[in-house]
This record gives sequence, structure tokens and C-alpha cells, in this order.
Amino acid sequence: MSLFNKNTQAIFWNNNKTAIQRMLDYDYTIKRETPSVAAIVAPTSGNKFEKFFWGADEIMVPLYKSTAEAKAAQPQADVLLNFASFRTAYDVTMEALNIGGFSSIMITAEGIPERLARGMNAFAREKNVTVIGPATVGAIVPGAFKIANIGGTIDNIINSKLHRPGSCGLVTRSGGLFNELSNIISINADGIAEGVAIGGDRFVGSVFIDNLLRMENNPNVKYMILLGEVGGTEEYKVIEAVKSGKIKKPIIAWCIGTIAKYYDSGVQFGHAGASANAETETAEYKNKAMAEAGIHVPASFNDLPEVINGVYKELHAEGIIKDIAEPALNVVPKVRRSKQFICTISDDRGDEATYAGFPISSVATPDTGKGIGDVISLLWFKKQYPQWATQFIETVLKTVADHGPAVSGAHNAKVTARAGKSVVESLVTGLLTIGPRFGGAIDGAAKYFKYADDNNLDPKAFLNYMKKEGVPIPGIGHRIKSLKNPDLRVEGLKKFAKEYFPATPLLDYALTVEQLTTSKKENLILNVDGTIGILMVDMWRALGYSEDEINEFIESGTLNAFFIVGRSIGFIGHVLDEKRLAMPMYRHPMDDILYDVQEAEKF
Repeated sequence: MSLFNKNTQAIFWNNNKTAIQRMLDYDYTIKRETPSVAAIVAPTSGNKFEKFFWGADEIMVPLYKSTAEAKAAQPQADVLLNFASFRTAYDVTMEALNIGGFSSIMITAEGIPERLARGMNAFAREKNVTVIGPATVGAIVPGAFKIANIGGTIDNIINSKLHRPGSCGLVTRSGGLFNELSNIISINADGIAEGVAIGGDRFVGSVFIDNLLRMENNPNVKYMILLGEVGGTEEYKVIEAVKSGKIKKPIIAWCIGTIAKYYDSGVQFGHAGASANAETETAEYKNKAMAEAGIHVPASFNDLPEVINGVYKELHAEGIIKDIAEPALNVVPKVRRSKQFICTISDDRGDEATYAGFPISSVATPDTGKGIGDVISLLWFKKQYPQWATQFIETVLKTVADHGPAVSGAHNAKVTARAGKSVVESLVTGLLTIGPRFGGAIDGAAKYFKYADDNNLDPKAFLNYMKKEGVPIPGIGHRIKSLKNPDLRVEGLKKFAKEYFPATPLLDYALTVEQLTTSKKENLILNVDGTIGILMVDMWRALGYSEDEINEFIESGTLNAFFIVGRSIGFIGHVLDEKRLAMPMYRHPMDDILYDVQEAEKF
């Protein structure tokens, strides 16, 4: 079984843009259908996504604040690429193991305290998770998936035949020598089928034997190469597996560090694990033991290419290794230009423009059965809302379309039209009036009633909270309407919701608040703005949005947008009415102005 495949996707912890771009360039080159990076965890970033190149084009990779959030949003991503610092890498790995759903975790950090590393690796084994590292550049399954910087640049990857599967399974401690060996294998054989740099720290997650046993069971791997080093005893587990018959495929192996015997005292060679503490940990001793077990061990590292070529030719002659056809590749452009604008709701590049992927003709004409609510759900929310939700949206638009010529927005639109301005200019003046005092109660009602409901405030506690805030309760109160003279628009909205909404918990809560407010004053009813804002929250909850998503809708002004669209219908009606009647320039009557003009003081 291979470690990765062409559908493997990863969550990348830490926004390492260069490493991520290298992964995506590899994806593009080998013609993957989906990017190998599904999400990025960037705890300190305020952005929602990061742009990366996909060939000459660009794609957006979502950013999340935590691993849990990223995993919940991208459950198919079963690889965690942990690029956290050594101070954080342990905590990030343990959190991911507790979250679950990861088949493998790669850790680049070097120097995680050994006590913590041992516990982390043991816990990963309990969870059946393959840990690559710490202190690794990663792993690769050529033609399918590669981790970050392993293999180097695209040119180096293609030269080393890492763009498509070969026959060799490669396991090393050293990331730098991994790249060198990949090149050697490509020159003297047909490349690698799977490769892992297990990491240079003394205690790594998956050791040589773990990876070689997996490659033994991988039919794409025909022979294996093990590059060990001075220090540790992991090579002896491989020797025992060969002797016992657990590993039957040919293995070529070499332990670097044979020069250590010329030093009078123990010397550490680069990696934390590259230090011999006993004769059996020396490179020379291990090379001899592996050769005695029947493993192909060259006389020196310089002889390794010849041994590789010999094993490859023998397996090829036996028909175990077949000739590999070179696949067609995409070419990553040398010069790329980042886009200035992003659009995720519509596309006008084809024969027909689309709304969130749907051709306009599929939603526009009456025979489609779609209405303006469907168009709004596609263009505003990129979702296909059910009929009850789209009908509610349309009900809201019709309900708020106009409230007569005396309200400020309509008044401004009429005055501008009478000044000879166009429909567009007149409409804009009306729209500019919409804000916290005109139309804004929809946003406010949703925000404050939701806050009260989320925090389990009973009606009395809610009223006290609003009093302390010094804010009149948005959505409560009407100048004319009262319990005895109900607003029929509100009654219509409530009736619709009770009949078609799956549930209306926030409306039910608001009506208990209304009982308390109307006991004080009869006209402190739940008004139309409040009813709309509250029912919008109930609608989104019923549609499965998270509370954070709903809060974001409220904060971004989405609710106010419904008022803007609906009221635009009325504003345009008033503007056209003025044009039709050919009304003259408006001048406000002087007797409607309180003049209190004093003579200016002299300084």
C-alpha cells in the first residue's frame, strides 16, 4: 500500500508560501485534478484565503485559525504538514492526533525535546498514524503527491524522474541525500515509486522498518534502497526482517559515516541521531551486518550507483520491472502575473454567463421555476436554497419595497429627480440615506436578539442588558402600529414562517420579549424590521449555517442588503413618478423652517 495517492490532500500548518507553491507547481506539472493542499492553518492571519499559482492561472487556498477548524472544513484532507517551529510542533502534532482523521503527519521541526518526541511517536502508533520526522523534508510518491520542498525545484524533479512512478522504494534519514539519491537512481535505474526521508532527530516517528515493510506490500515497489547513517540500531530491525522472510524484495543499503572510525572520540555527524554510542552503532559495523544478511551493500558510497544499476538490470531482465512510458506533463510558466480581482460568484468567460456555476438561462425564464430568491441565494451565498427559503427572501423584498414618499430615502430620491437628475443619480441619493436610522434596524435586531438568545438571557435580563448598553432595542416599537392595531406585514411574515420554516426559535424568543415590552407600552411591538432580521437568523440556522457564519452575515451588512434591494424598487418607482408627472425643481417651504439666525459676534 502506498503512503499517498493522486487524490491525497493535506492541511498545511504554517503559511509557508514557497513550500506550498512548490507543491502546487508539482501538482500542475503531473496533471493532478485537485490541489494537494486543501487548507492552510495560519493562527495569526486575518485573511480567509491565500492565492497561489496553478500553472499560469491562480487558485485560492482557504486559511483557518486552527487545525480543528481546518479539519472540520476539509475532512477529506488526511495528511498534516506540520511546519511549526520546534517550540510549537509537538503541541500541533498532539492536537492533530487527538482530533483524528489523519493517516500521516510530517514534522519539519528539528530539536523537539526527546522525552516529548518519544511520547508523541508512541501516541501516533496507538492511533495508527504514520509520523514522518521530526527534522525531515518529507516524502513523495512520484506522479501522485509530494510534500513541500522534497525533490527540490521542478527542473530537478523532472531530471530526477520524480514526476512519475519508478520501481524503487527509497528510505533515508537525510533530506539532502534523498535528493542526491533520487538523481543517482534516475541515472542508473528508472526512478523511485515511493520515497521517505524519515528525519534526522534521534527519535523519529516512522523508522526504517516501518517504511520498508509498507514498501514490501506495495506492488509498485520492486526493490528498495536504504540509506542509513552512523548512530542508532534501526538497521538491525531491517536485518531481522530480511532473515525472517518478512522482507523478500531486494534491498540495497549503505550507512554513511564510515569515516568515524578514524576519530579518537565519539563525533556527531549533523543529525541528532548520527552519533555512535557503541560499536554496533558504527556505520562500518552496520554495513557489514547488512551485507552478511544478504542485503546488497556496496564497498563504498561511490560504488552505490553501480550496485543500483546491477539490481535494476537483473530485475528488468527477469521481467519484474517493465519499461515505463513517459507521461505528458504540463509546463509551469516561467513568468506569471497575479490577478488583481477575485470573483467566486459568476463567470462570463464561456458561451453563457453563469450564476454560481448555473447558466443564466437555467434560472432566468419562468419555465425554470426559479425566482429572484434563487438568484440571490446563488449570487449572495453561493448556495441553492430550498423553495421555502427563496420564497421567504422574495417575501422580504416585497414587504420592504416601499413605505411611502415621506420617509427620508424616498424623499431624497424625489427631490433629486425633480432637480433633473437621472434615474441612477436619483436612486443613489435615496440609497445613501439607508443606514443605522433608516433600514439599519434589521441588522441591529438580528445582532442583539441573537446575542440574547445565544447567551440565554431571559426577556427581563435582555432589556436590562440593552439599557446598560444605552441602545434602544432594534426591531421593537412602531410610531403608529400597536397590539390593538397590528402591522399586517409582520403578521404575514410570522404566518409564513410558522407554516414553512422548519423551526423559528429566535422568533419565538423575540415574541416573549414583545410580551414584556408591550406590557409597558402598547406600541412597543416587534416591528417589520425586527421580524425580518430575526427570521433571517432562523432561516440561516435551519439551512445549517454555523453561528460564526451567521454572525459574519450580520456584521458584513447582508441583512441591510435585503432592505437595499427591496427599497430600491420603491425608490425607482418614486423617481419614475416624478419624471412622469414632470414635477418642477423642489424648494422647501419657508414656513416649514425654524429660522433662528443671530447677528454674528465680532472678535
